[in-house]
Amino acid sequence: MQDKPVVIGVAGGSGSGKTSVTRSICQRFTDKTILVIEQDYYYKDQSHLPFEERLKTNYDHPLAFDNDLLIEHIHALLNQESIEKPVYDYKIHTRSNDVITVEPKDVIILEGILILEDPRLVDLMDIKVFVDTDADLRIIRRLFRDIKERGRTLDSVIDQYLTAVRPMHLQFVEPTKRYADIIIPEGGQNHVAIDIMATKIEQILSKNKEKS
Repeated sequence: MQDKPVVIGVAGGSGSGKTSVTRSICQRFTDKTILVIEQDYYYKDQSHLPFEERLKTNYDHPLAFDNDLLIEHIHALLNQESIEKPVYDYKIHTRSNDVITVEPKDVIILEGILILEDPRLVDLMDIKVFVDTDADLRIIRRLFRDIKERGRTLDSVIDQYLTAVRPMHLQFVEPTKRYADIIIPEGGQNHVAIDIMATKIEQILSKNKEKS
């Protein structure tokens, strides 16, 4: 009987530093196999909609995500079964025909802005983390990322932030902070918080090993 994987949820606003927290956790557990599943891969399939309708998708709203599929996949991984992770194509605003085969690992990190929004997902997590970063830092990071890495214009990034990202953050993302076991200011630079998390993960792994 294999040990039950540890499931960690890492939430927080766009540009909060979720990825740096995830990277810091991975660096602490080089002796363990770690799987990172980004919630962004689980946007709903929109192939049944005309392209013009797909363009109206609000990717910061909970209804944009196919949490049913994500939950199904987590259950499979917990049962030591592989999954076919979907791939989202932002050029056509729907899922690609490609999938990524993912094998179960010792530690599963679920990362996304709304990963703590669905109670069914929260119930599957051993540790729930919210990365709490000031809004001015988040928008600056988003500007750098979208302009440098995604070829966006300054005006388009600011317009999207004001019309979708900010209101959705206040309505849906920020309230999920209440479900977190650990709130991490400053993201991956908060070494004390990362140390506490690493210790807790080790404890859970040890307990699961004893049970098996």
